[in-house]
Amino acid sequence: MNRLTPVGIVLIVLVAVGITFGTFTVKETEKALKFRLGEVVRTDFTPGLYFQVPFVNNVRKVDARVQTLDESPQRFLTSEQKNVIVDAFVKWRVEDVEQYYVTVGADPRRANLRLSEIIRDGLRNEFGKRTVQEVISGDRAEIMDILTEQAGLAGNSLGISILDVRIQRVDLPEGVSESVFNRMIAAREQVARQFRAEGQEQGERIRSAADRRRTEIIAEARREAEEIRGQADAEATAIYADAYDADREFYRFYRSLRAYEQTFKSENDMLVLSPDSDFFRYFDEIESLTR
Repeated sequence: MNRLTPVGIVLIVLVAVGITFGTFTVKETEKALKFRLGEVVRTDFTPGLYFQVPFVNNVRKVDARVQTLDESPQRFLTSEQKNVIVDAFVKWRVEDVEQYYVTVGADPRRANLRLSEIIRDGLRNEFGKRTVQEVISGDRAEIMDILTEQAGLAGNSLGISILDVRIQRVDLPEGVSESVFNRMIAAREQVARQFRAEGQEQGERIRSAADRRRTEIIAEARREAEEIRGQADAEATAIYADAYDADREFYRFYRSLRAYEQTFKSENDMLVLSPDSDFFRYFDEIESLTR
């Protein structure tokens, strides 16, 4: 077996060094900057294998995954000069790797420090415009939208994109919580009383309108009934008059029979009259006819 010559050994060493220092890989979760004697010459690397000139070029890689800024809760003053404890976090990632390197040295800790200052200033300004009740009950989503927009503008100057700013929790100090909650309860009770009073007033109006309508309907019904009764009486009177005019003697005879029928309903009925009374006129005529 031939032994390697010193020249061969040197060549093998140079090839190994060239492969080691002359190639680099970029992963899918990374962004890379290529330098030439300290100057950035390329940043548009996609995942794969690349070559470089050893000792002339060097490469700096940064994490391209989503980063999280999650600090401890901070105290802020509201427009009422009340302290609130706010716990918020920010999601961001590297967008312009060269700008990211120039502004914060491609250091995520420095980027988080800059973002922390921006978010704190934004929270201080937004909470200072609102009351405790507004912050707790309804304006949290609006505050997060405003902070996301503001942080996004500031993040562009750092070479990063702000994905989301979230307020996880807004708490009150123990000495303030009870008084604020009591005021909120009192406000809700006042609204409830107002709603009940408005409901009672509306109910009274509805009942009054219903009673008035009932009275009107009954009066209208009675008026129509009187009109119908009057028409019926008029028609009956007309019929009686027509019957009387058709045969007055028969009509008098019929009325006498009706009077006899109504007078002598019972065997115990007694009527004291003169025998020549007009009431017994038809009795006399019947008696004369039967003789």
